[in-house]
Amino acid sequence: MSSSVIHFLHFPFLLLILLPTISTAQNITLGSSLTSGVANTSWISPSGDFAFGFRPIEDNSSFLLAIWFDKIPDKTIVWFADGDLQIPEASKVELSTNGSFILTDPQGKVLWTAGEQVIGTTYASMLDDGNFVLAGGRNSSDYLWESFKNPIDTILPTQFINVSRGNFMLSSRVNDTAYSKGKFRLRMHQSGYFALYPVGFPSLTENNYEAYVNVTWSPGPNGSRFVFRESGEINIVSGNGNIDLTWYPTDISPDSGMYYRATLDFDGVFRQYSHPKTFINSTQSWSIERSIPENICLRINGRLGSGVCGYNSYCNIQGDRRPTCQCPPGYEFVDPNNIYGGCRPSLPLQKCQEEDTSNPEELFELKTLDNVEWPLSDYDELKSYNETECRSSCMNDCSCAVAVLLNGTCWKKKLPLPNGRLDTDVKRITLIKIRKDGITIEDPGRAEDRSTLVRVVSILLGSSVFFNFIFLASIFLVFFFMNKKLSKRKQTPSVMRSSPRSFTYQELEEATDGFKEELGRGAFGIVYKGCIEELGSTNSIAVKKLDKVFQEGEKEFKSEVSAIGQTHHRNLVRLLGFCDEGQHRLLVYEFMSNNSLAYHLFGISKPDWNQRVQIAFGIARGLMYLHEECSNQIIHCDIKPQNILLDDSFTARISDFGLAKLLMNNQTRTLTGIRGTRGYVAPEWFRNAPISAKVDVYSFGVMLLEIVCCRKGVELDLGEEDKRIILTDWAYECFKQGKLQDLVDDEDVIHDMVTFERLVMIAIWCIQDEPSLRPSMKKITLMLEGVVEVSVPPCPCQLSTYVGNNSKDD
Repeated sequence: MSSSVIHFLHFPFLLLILLPTISTAQNITLGSSLTSGVANTSWISPSGDFAFGFRPIEDNSSFLLAIWFDKIPDKTIVWFADGDLQIPEASKVELSTNGSFILTDPQGKVLWTAGEQVIGTTYASMLDDGNFVLAGGRNSSDYLWESFKNPIDTILPTQFINVSRGNFMLSSRVNDTAYSKGKFRLRMHQSGYFALYPVGFPSLTENNYEAYVNVTWSPGPNGSRFVFRESGEINIVSGNGNIDLTWYPTDISPDSGMYYRATLDFDGVFRQYSHPKTFINSTQSWSIERSIPENICLRINGRLGSGVCGYNSYCNIQGDRRPTCQCPPGYEFVDPNNIYGGCRPSLPLQKCQEEDTSNPEELFELKTLDNVEWPLSDYDELKSYNETECRSSCMNDCSCAVAVLLNGTCWKKKLPLPNGRLDTDVKRITLIKIRKDGITIEDPGRAEDRSTLVRVVSILLGSSVFFNFIFLASIFLVFFFMNKKLSKRKQTPSVMRSSPRSFTYQELEEATDGFKEELGRGAFGIVYKGCIEELGSTNSIAVKKLDKVFQEGEKEFKSEVSAIGQTHHRNLVRLLGFCDEGQHRLLVYEFMSNNSLAYHLFGISKPDWNQRVQIAFGIARGLMYLHEECSNQIIHCDIKPQNILLDDSFTARISDFGLAKLLMNNQTRTLTGIRGTRGYVAPEWFRNAPISAKVDVYSFGVMLLEIVCCRKGVELDLGEEDKRIILTDWAYECFKQGKLQDLVDDEDVIHDMVTFERLVMIAIWCIQDEPSLRPSMKKITLMLEGVVEVSVPPCPCQLSTYVGNNSKDD
């Protein structure tokens, strides 16, 4: 069918959805507010179908600021404000008299805001279509902010989203009962693609994994709108009203007696649901009308990521079209309460050591599991093999955890196993290697001790009764003290526990082999690599030895231990312990295997464009946590690439809080001496002005330009006359002249100039000379993710006055 015919068929419907929504609204006036924990307080739409307010979660201990269907028993939530927020009882959301819309905790700390663009709001309203709006501006009917333009995981009928200026995205939840971001995304881009794809979890890095649903179209010249119809169709509509794409057409007839919604569920499936409006009985629930894709288990085929069910498990679609997860024989769920969290071996797997490899058939067996596969996770392919040969090859290969035999080919796999699925359409034999029941690994040292003990006891039994008594008493005392020592050792907390452990100086000296391997140097000391062995496992650590312990250094040390010990975030380096013994001051961190961001960014092997974008996102999230989500606000004061470390998966982790300034809840700014590294220091440091978290925003802006442009902020080798010497000056000049392509020579960036321009604009906002013009890290994170639109930044004045040479950057 031609596009003109499709346009004709849908034209009456489009006229309805593209016109402003007409409904009788009960306006919420300035000064109105809601308080969490107070019974029956919410703002209801005129029909009573929808409500806006606080919903209790986690056994009523905290709340969610949300919109929900109010007439049905389960009060299904369709929108919520930041699922990671812990909103305590007595928190308040208020439409203030100045037009701002802010959520605060009982102490008045801002937890969430609709943004600066809503200043000037004259009223708010919960509409009958499920849209909560803040209206005002030049025309009292203009919507300054609306929930329909800021979706989370659900869209509603008649909802449309203009994506002509960037991305539209839905994020799945982590599970049915939690509201944090999960591991799936639905994204539509103005360049003409629409995709469902998994992201790294729990790091939540995006754009790394293959899309399992991918649709492209040719966008019109006037932008596009994403439209959801009650019939189940998803239309991409151009600015002139033409339908550019009808995705997943259906013949469902809309029923005025039903509620509809479309949700990206936690399992990665985009589903359309219906629910009767009229209450009949408590058994009523949402019915699935359509699922995209129909079988999520078979659609995710990439090598990367854990899939729907987590590592080492396998996925199967049940009768209700929802995936269920199972563990292979010899495995158990990592979390028995979460079947989507992956599986682990119930008994230890085979090790490549003599005790496991000399006679593997005595210790291990291969269980058969039909038609289960973990695609693209093979490390060996053996052709023209039968089942016996495949079994033998896996059994005698200490790296082999699973073997799959299909059409005479034996594929061998090792853990972890991603994206597992049961596929009955393809007949294959899956062999799972497990340790035989009742056979456990025995420490060779303990076995030798036991053998010695047997010999001693045998001799004693042949000796006199008196000597037997003496020897037995001696053995009893030895075992008593050894057991007591062992029990004490077992009670010693693990180095990987949640709160920092106190180490002795001797322990850390031994762990670092006499502080032998140096990892780096900073203003307050040297970092060494070490290893800690506890409870049978070895952990690599990084030990920061503070050599210059003056009075200020002692204060900084105490501040660092107390502050970092309470922080837990995937984008922060974790503090494992400390040493405060005499004149010795040391900090023990988890070891980051991929060195610093500076090492890669300014080295030979530079991260690719997608990696750099995700690194920037991770740093922003980490800083947002320090500034706004810690119980005590932390200002880092020395944000730079040398203080950003990368873990095994190249996730950015903020390190070195040696210069952090800890603020109490009732403080917002502090006066202190200049800190940080030249080139990243905010202008207010030089004015002896009050210092706030905006100093980190400035440093982040400089570093963001370095990340996206893949070069240092100051390039002295270019010569003093070269306009490119100071990156911040040059970046703004290129932006002002519309020549951003001059900043980079990376082909991947050239093909993604929309994202590049957005990141450069965000960086320019961050490096504004006036701190009040710089956005918060919360808003920066939202702008990076495409949730908040990035406006054109003004000129950041006096840039070169404050940006000097990079001094000691280590």
